[in-house]
Amino acid sequence: MKENEKKDVKKTEDRPNILFITTDQQRFDTINAAGNPHISTPHLNWMCDRGVRFSRAYTTSPHCVPARATIMTGLYAYHNDVMPPFGGPPPINTTDTLPGVLTANGYQTKAVGKMHFHPMRCNFGFEHMEILPDYYRYMSKTGKGDEPLSHGLGQCEYGPVISPLKEKDTLTHWTVDRSIDFIETRDETRPFFIWTSFSKPHPPIDPTLEYWSLYNQREVPEPVIGEWSKDGTPEEFMITTYNQGCLSHLSKSQRDDVCRAYYACITQIDYNMGLLLSHMREKGLFKNTWIIFTSDHGEMLGDHNMYSKMTFFEGSAHVPMLIVPPEGKEYDKYRGTECNNITCLADIMPTCLNITDTNNEADLKTDGLDLLKQARGEVSRDKLFGWCFNNQNMLLTKQYKYIYSVNNGGELLFDIIKDPNECNNLADNAEFKDVLLDLKNRLIEKLKTHNHNIIKNDELPKSKLENAHLQKNAWPGFHTPMSACDVLH
Repeated sequence: MKENEKKDVKKTEDRPNILFITTDQQRFDTINAAGNPHISTPHLNWMCDRGVRFSRAYTTSPHCVPARATIMTGLYAYHNDVMPPFGGPPPINTTDTLPGVLTANGYQTKAVGKMHFHPMRCNFGFEHMEILPDYYRYMSKTGKGDEPLSHGLGQCEYGPVISPLKEKDTLTHWTVDRSIDFIETRDETRPFFIWTSFSKPHPPIDPTLEYWSLYNQREVPEPVIGEWSKDGTPEEFMITTYNQGCLSHLSKSQRDDVCRAYYACITQIDYNMGLLLSHMREKGLFKNTWIIFTSDHGEMLGDHNMYSKMTFFEGSAHVPMLIVPPEGKEYDKYRGTECNNITCLADIMPTCLNITDTNNEADLKTDGLDLLKQARGEVSRDKLFGWCFNNQNMLLTKQYKYIYSVNNGGELLFDIIKDPNECNNLADNAEFKDVLLDLKNRLIEKLKTHNHNIIKNDELPKSKLENAHLQKNAWPGFHTPMSACDVLH
């Protein structure tokens, strides 16, 4: 090519757009079309019918900040050094992030909603961001700045409670409204990547009255209680439940209402998502736009007497994941299909870069695998390692899940195929001694490499957990609407 010749640039219509939608703290089993008859999710159902549902998708760090760093980089959280206490910005190179690569390759990149980055206003490669504090700034300008959390429940507090806001004033609706504004005002000569990031159903679980009315008195599923947890869950796995919002005090009726409100928040997201999808259809964007949906982590919702996140049980670590391809017969092979490979949030980045043809695989450093290649059966993983800051680790294989707690050396082993609800702990079963030892040794080898020399004498670390009960209600929320923070919901 001569110096004065311009490199050919693909026309916009030849370069696919990506709408990436995430929720915060949504369990894997909260989609009607995926088998939950208690919840209304018409637009997630549409995604299931028009695309691929990844039925074994996991977060390798079931906590907001590290999970989102994995989405941004395609690397597990222990590579990014973003586990709490979040002493400063993570050592992430902006040019190596998903939006950074796409921006450098001519994409318009926009983030709307909860990002939870540190520092809060660092865009890590996005051309533009509108984050949660911008919603509160908007509400202040309209004279409603003190209303969103005026019900008194803060972050990580489980009520439930009814939002004092009208639907059009909620953060959920604002997130969709600002995403639609981008769709309508974008530069149409360039392809786009937009991350629409809902902050619900993360607590406070406060649906508006009309959505609560859909679920008030509706039957909800009973929480899963296993043989190993029916007489009381070991305290080393209860720390987060103790820590956040007096959850250990909930009665059955209160727990049922929390579940109803939780479902109502997901339905509220789903219905608002319908507005965004409608605008995209009106603009003819389905012809060349991929839609990806997932959540950063789940919610225990009473399973095994636990609530919240930061554990590797199914409710916390197993997340929904969907991909809807553009219109076109060439994509019919994906319609209404299910992939049961082990997938994870690290897979988002290589998938997006391959979709947009901006991926130089020889240079890409990622822990992820292209989701579409997995859906086609071309690649798969045989294990997944998980690490959480509260001294829990996981090793997941196609059949078994091993969970280890440094606190008290607690360990659990489940046959996740035969026992998907994790009711039967096989760790003390002599028939599974070899399986347990194999998974434990594989976890030790992984920790030797990635966890700052905590392995001594080829043994997993163990520390005595004392006064766990003193953790009860240690983090009740108490944020106010005027706090300059990217965690207000």
